[in-house]
Amino acid sequence: MANQLLKKRAANEKFAKRNEQHRKLGKKKSKLGSSQESTPISKIWIYILAFLIVGGGILELFSFFF
Repeated sequence: MANQLLKKRAANEKFAKRNEQHRKLGKKKSKLGSSQESTPISKIWIYILAFLIVGGGILELFSFFF
């Protein structure tokens, strides 16, 4: 019985030590001065949408005047 208790205790300590390392090395705290906010969509999609909207507007102006 005591042998199982010692094995469980050793396993629990090993588990706690491993989790403590994960807590220390986990998510990095963001710096207040250099925070970068990411957009929900990538820049390439913003450029594509802007191209379509501006291009459509230019084509409408051409069709209106010519």
